[in-house]
Order: sequence, then structure tokens, then C-alpha cells
Amino acid sequence: MLISRRLAAAVALAPIAFASFSSRSSAAPTKQAAATKKVHRVAMHVTTNDPALISQALNNAQNLFQYYSEKAEQLDVRLVAHGPGLHMLRQDTSTVLERLSGMKRDLPNLSLAACANTKRNMEKAEGKEIPITSLAEIVPSGVVELVSLQERGWSYLRA
Repeated sequence: MLISRRLAAAVALAPIAFASFSSRSSAAPTKQAAATKKVHRVAMHVTTNDPALISQALNNAQNLFQYYSEKAEQLDVRLVAHGPGLHMLRQDTSTVLERLSGMKRDLPNLSLAACANTKRNMEKAEGKEIPITSLAEIVPSGVVELVSLQERGWSYLRA
């Protein structure tokens, strides 16, 4: 008797469950579903002046943009440079300024952050002002910028 009551209840609810499942699994996504797609945000930490590693970091950023673009999903990438990585954003020592310029032009959701603490320390050590590319925003502290981004849900990659 107990089994038949449970079976009867399950049979009675089956059309409701099926209708509910069917409405959620339609082939064409609704406008609401498209509007609620996840926005991917990646903070990339650049601390090296090694041209091969900097190139690899930029390749990784481009690969991320390509992947999410093909999925029609938004991606924001913020490259944060400090320590020796600041050379990537220096007007006088960068080996990738031309590439960065093209990437910024082609990838509007790419942003660059230069650490003011590192800039100040380099200026003291070199006895001159350090020119940072206009492509980058100077932030008070590179590590604080990274912590802030992670606290706001950004994924972290170290270059």
C-alpha cells in the first residue's frame, strides 16, 4: 500500500516536472539567458623582464580573448606589472610596446596597470624619471591592485 501511494504521487507529479524541465531546456537561448551570461575577468601578474615570459603572458591574454570571443562571452583582462615586470610598460625599455599598442586597439577590454611604488624605486636607482607608456594606468601599488581585483572576484594568473 505504501509503495502504491508513492507511485501514485510520482505519477501525478510527472507532467509538472516534465513541463518544467522541458521549458528550461529549449534549444534557443532566451534574451534573458544571453543577458545573464558570465563575464570573465582575469588579472595577470607580470613580475619579469624576460622577453620570452612577457611574450608568453601576452600570448595567454590573446588566447583567452579568442576563446571567449568564439563563445560570444565577455572577457576583461588586466595586466598588472610591478618589479622587473614594469619594464614591459616602460617607454624606454619595453620590447613589446608595439604589440601592446595593437592589442589595446584590437582588444578594448584589455587594460594595463603600472605600479607607482616600483616606478618610484626605479627612478631613485636610475637617478631619472621613468617614462611609462600612455597605454597604461599608474596605480599606487601593483600588489594592492591585484588583491583588490581578486577580492572583487577576478581570476588570477601569474606570468
